[in-house]
Amino acid sequence: MALPMKSFSRVCGLLKFLSSSRLPRQVICCNNSTVSSAKDDSPRTIFSGIQPTGIPHIGNYLGALQQWGQLQEEGHRVIYSIVDMHSITVPQDPAQLRENIFDMTACLLACGIDPDKSILFQQSSVSQHAELAWVLGCKATMARLKHLPQWKAKSGSKEEGGVGLFTYPILQAADILLYKASHVPIGVDQVQHLQLAQDLATTFNYHYGQYFPLPKAILGETKKVQSLRKPNSKMSKSEADPKSRIDLTDPPDVVREKMKKAITDFNSSVTYDPDTRPGVSNLVRIHSACTGLSYDEICRQNEGIETAKYKFVVADAVIAKMDPIRTEILRLQKDRGFLEGVLREGARKARDIAEKTYSDVKKLVGFS
Repeated sequence: MALPMKSFSRVCGLLKFLSSSRLPRQVICCNNSTVSSAKDDSPRTIFSGIQPTGIPHIGNYLGALQQWGQLQEEGHRVIYSIVDMHSITVPQDPAQLRENIFDMTACLLACGIDPDKSILFQQSSVSQHAELAWVLGCKATMARLKHLPQWKAKSGSKEEGGVGLFTYPILQAADILLYKASHVPIGVDQVQHLQLAQDLATTFNYHYGQYFPLPKAILGETKKVQSLRKPNSKMSKSEADPKSRIDLTDPPDVVREKMKKAITDFNSSVTYDPDTRPGVSNLVRIHSACTGLSYDEICRQNEGIETAKYKFVVADAVIAKMDPIRTEILRLQKDRGFLEGVLREGARKARDIAEKTYSDVKKLVGFS
């Protein structure tokens, strides 16, 4: 059936607006984890979240959490969320989930997140996340969501994943837009999800007036840490073999044992060549991230050392960097009242912002 001329013109206008707004994508690649390379000096709101799926590993710290701590020192409004609503897209034991939330709170604080400089809160404590996700979901299409790589990877070839897994990128967009975030620190694997948030903001603004800013990515120069057992794969909490990763709570003897078992190759020299020597190169990368030394400096300093001995050099560097964090995590885990207070105060601050945003959204949409 043909569209009326008015509707046809509106559709054409929307398509033209979307195509002009989406390109080029709003991605800022920032060195040294800063956003100072952006052209303007306007105040920025930075948002990011992490799922409470167990104790983070050094890949989480070196790839994200270390950067989070640095960002809060730059004078911006910084908001970090423990995104427990995202975590239930896969089965969770309720008692374990509760413990994981407090463990993650302790880990974030030990990694340098300061509640006086950042807003740190539990996502489910702010109901507006789910409410805004519904509004945004009504502007998203199934075809758009099906093209996101994480849905394809996690749902399997038969696409039998749950509805929560299918729609969680919309909840991600709501997490960001609820605080009108201008910048989001993400990994390269999350760029397409941020682009969805940009698209949903653009569509909302087209229908209801200019309201949401288009969030930009902060792609810092972080060290990509691979699995110790499968060096061609990223270090992950979901990998079954615990020797594949170094958790932030691993004591020194466990760190040394895991490093000792790290997969390398039959060449005993220390070189950096990720394509042909991924295992040794991963150790060099970890060593560099923990010490600040360049890859060339590390290879020169360890010339003549066999990889079996070099593993203990890397272990010592990891211990020197991470053991103070481990000690602080263990201390904070014993103070449940303090952790509850941090989350409670963070939720209050987050709710103050979220209530204002969603009140505006309700008026724009016609709910009030």
